[in-house]
Amino acid sequence: MKTTLLLACAGRGARAKFEKNKLLVPFDGVTCLERTLSAFQKCQRVTDYVLTVSEEDFEEIKSIVGENAKIVIGGKTRTESIRNGLNAIEDGIVLIHDGARPFVSERIINDCIDSVINYGSGITAIPSRDTICLGGSDEVSKYLGKDELYVVQTPQAFFVNDIKDAYARVGDKVLNDDGEVYLSFIKNPKIVMGDSKNQKLTYPEDFESLNLRPLCRTGTGFDCHRLVEGRKLILGGVEIPHVKGLLGHSDADVLTHAVMDAILAGAGLRDIGYYFSDKDPQYKDADSIKLLERVLDMIKESGYKVQSVSATVMAERPKLLPHIPKITERLAQVIQIDKSNIGVLATTLEGLGFVGREEGICSQATAVLVKI
Repeated sequence: MKTTLLLACAGRGARAKFEKNKLLVPFDGVTCLERTLSAFQKCQRVTDYVLTVSEEDFEEIKSIVGENAKIVIGGKTRTESIRNGLNAIEDGIVLIHDGARPFVSERIINDCIDSVINYGSGITAIPSRDTICLGGSDEVSKYLGKDELYVVQTPQAFFVNDIKDAYARVGDKVLNDDGEVYLSFIKNPKIVMGDSKNQKLTYPEDFESLNLRPLCRTGTGFDCHRLVEGRKLILGGVEIPHVKGLLGHSDADVLTHAVMDAILAGAGLRDIGYYFSDKDPQYKDADSIKLLERVLDMIKESGYKVQSVSATVMAERPKLLPHIPKITERLAQVIQIDKSNIGVLATTLEGLGFVGREEGICSQATAVLVKI
């Protein structure tokens, strides 16, 4: 059976406090409108698409949907907009949905369609978890409780001819939604179980859920340098007394390099060789702590900050245990996190390999990043 999505997109969403229609503000490069449409496109039972839009947004929305949907100019109220949209649909089943509900699941969509086939309607709703009351600006007038009370969502699904008939009888009234229109002029609509995740994005903080970056990311880094005479030994920004130092284009701070790579990897960026090439003269004898500060600025631009760092330095000599507290404090100071979130370990390789032969020092690090 022909099944049409009627998507309400004509509102301004003033409570979201954006400079334009909230459905057209990109998050991670994708608008809420595109996410909502994508949710329905995953369901092969939805065959046609109609969008109600404002005249102001017509061209921009047209450029997004192209020829994949019919676009209808909405009205001054949601009731008028939906009525205009229904006039562009001839028959079959219609799913009426808020453009600002991008998290609708395929299960809900299918359940609504099945409910129309079996009962004539399907209204997405979830039982209220909280006690509901009536009230004015500053006082409660009546408690309604929570038993048998539902929070109504969308989609709301009907046979096209039934809901068109109901809307034709509304006149100048402004009703809350399509289910109320159906209830007022046809019969009691059937409830389809919704989902708490199927929220409508209304306020600025609601749109944080469209930021698809994970709350937490982890990266690992590894580096090693050769030990030579005539060089300072720098680890974690701290000069360590020793007869040899590490060879490198910069100060060869192997610990800081591993930490930098771990941070970059966690943010999905390239390694330090890409950003600070050993062929570039500006990084000759560079202070790796200064480079770490630049890495921190880079991940900040990506929307992250460092939550914690753990690292292991592999060296036969010198013994690093006495220097660990100072190294920890230095890294914590630069990364701007508490030193309790910095873990620096030191180990030998029991005389094995080039580290055991005191030919070089290696370091491995892990960094945990969180969204800003």
